Amino acid sequence: MSSLTRLVFAIGTALGIGAAGGFAVSHSNSAVAALPSTVDGQPLPSLAPMIERIAPAVVNISSKTRTRVRDPLLDDPFFRRFFGVPNMPREHVEQSLGSGVIVDAGKGFVLTNNHVVEGADDITVTLNDGRTLKAKLVGTDPDTDVAVIQIPADNLRAVPLADSTTLRVGDFVIAVGNPFGLGQSVTSGIVSALGRSGLRGLGYQNFIQTDASINPGNSGGALVNLSGELVGINTAIFSPSGGNVGIGFAIPSTLANTVMKQLVSTGTVKRGSLGVETQNVTPDIAQMLGVPPGRGAVITRVMSNSVAEAAGLRPGDVVVEINGKSVGSEQDLHNAEGLLPIGSDVELKVLRDGASVTATAKLAVQESLRAEGQKLDPRLAGAEFGELGERLRQQGLRGVAIQRVGASSRAESNGLRAGDVVVAVNQVDVRSVEDLKALTRRQPRQLLLTVVRGSNAYFVMCE
Repeated sequence: MSSLTRLVFAIGTALGIGAAGGFAVSHSNSAVAALPSTVDGQPLPSLAPMIERIAPAVVNISSKTRTRVRDPLLDDPFFRRFFGVPNMPREHVEQSLGSGVIVDAGKGFVLTNNHVVEGADDITVTLNDGRTLKAKLVGTDPDTDVAVIQIPADNLRAVPLADSTTLRVGDFVIAVGNPFGLGQSVTSGIVSALGRSGLRGLGYQNFIQTDASINPGNSGGALVNLSGELVGINTAIFSPSGGNVGIGFAIPSTLANTVMKQLVSTGTVKRGSLGVETQNVTPDIAQMLGVPPGRGAVITRVMSNSVAEAAGLRPGDVVVEINGKSVGSEQDLHNAEGLLPIGSDVELKVLRDGASVTATAKLAVQESLRAEGQKLDPRLAGAEFGELGERLRQQGLRGVAIQRVGASSRAESNGLRAGDVVVAVNQVDVRSVEDLKALTRRQPRQLLLTVVRGSNAYFVMCE
């Protein structure tokens, strides 16, 4: 009889299950005892020792975001005096719950998701031992949904990082987090797939897929291997019903660590770029270019002085492979650009005039255009504008992102806030920072911005 057979037999005996699959009848309560502590002298397997080691490193994160509430009536001084309404700022407070992972006990660095702390005014971390600490935001990267916060480094325990590139489909993994605000919970599963992408609303994607249960509140928590090493940061679920259906996604630890190093060092993340604009190969484009439909990304523009221009790429080239990996769409190409380190050597296979051509390039820093509100128009003083990130472009937005709004600035008093997307000025569409500069250059008497905030659009009259 094998050890596994003896283990199953021992468990069945302890539970009172007979050899034929039925329940054995016993006249003594002592016959139905606890599970055996050993089988063939070996202790029963348990994940408890490993979980006890990593549990102190997985934290609960609570964030608060305060939003000014504007009411035309209450903004009227006569109305306030007549009804005795005090001249006080009115705020709406939004709360968010999530999880995080201590990855540097000496410095107090905690990895979590951007969407857990995005736009937060106050961040509170609750440790496994019950301590509650105020956290400082170190930096965020919406395009990979990674954020780093810092807490006082006092008697902390960190989870060691594993090399997530060595993961294989079928490896066992454990998810640890705080689902639904219930407190720390542990679920188990396997790696279901690697390199997942194509999720709506997310930027650069290279997810680990797992069937370990991940639920709301698990975001930012740990995905660890059986050695208790961090292999991923839990970030999203696929759920038609809103509950867990066994399809969860985690950011690989190697990617999260790369982003974290840049955020800790500079507060921002720089990515590489080939310097091309592309689109998907539609059936009409495929027929015109004489290439197979539904495969690759066609180059529509090559930037001057870019690495793509130096590599000899041209508009009309269809990129079908990058570093030996198939490119099925425009998103596949941009995903590879955003995830490869700056300075990486890139080999591209393109289809041109019916022939296959190979081009090599080295990824350069992706320059991001920015503009200070004060230099655009005094009514925008205190705001900083920049190009949209990959995540927002994937959501179909076109416009200019407000990246920062200074406290007590004119932009803030006009109701603008960081994270807003300006899509029009005086009802003329804005698609880039250059468009914004052109539309504000003449200092129009009226400055009406169309702003997208979350899932809603607003008119903001700047005064």
